[in-house]
Amino acid sequence: MKLKFGAKEESEIANMIAQVPLFSGIEKKKLKAMAETFTERKYDTGEVIEKEGDMGVAFYLVKDGSVEIQKGKKTIAKLGRGQFFGEMALLDRQPRSASVVASEPTTCLLMTKWNFAGFIQSQPKLALAVMRELARRLRETDQKLSE
Repeated sequence: MKLKFGAKEESEIANMIAQVPLFSGIEKKKLKAMAETFTERKYDTGEVIEKEGDMGVAFYLVKDGSVEIQKGKKTIAKLGRGQFFGEMALLDRQPRSASVVASEPTTCLLMTKWNFAGFIQSQPKLALAVMRELARRLRETDQKLSE
């Protein structure tokens, strides 16, 4: 189910994303503009949100619930409220590197790759935050591989 937001919901989304570290430091006016670009989608437990190998078309922010990031049949990460996924395929224009599956009833906010690219280009603080998160995830993966 895909939902578009009214003014009240957009304001609530702007407030929510203001609390997400990724979006910290972005002006309220820009957050409101960003909130207007999101759509909401609900997923049932076990539903595949994104499939490894598919081309990326959206950036996802977990609003409620949780997801598992799976490489093959192995779960490599779990993400919950306020965490995001899908940015890598949008940044490097390569197929999805992993599948994402709802581990419980989950609601995600989606931003199209076109809107995401526009915000990355116009918001250096957002671009830096995405890079920091990618670096953190890479270090975490390196650590897991070395164990």
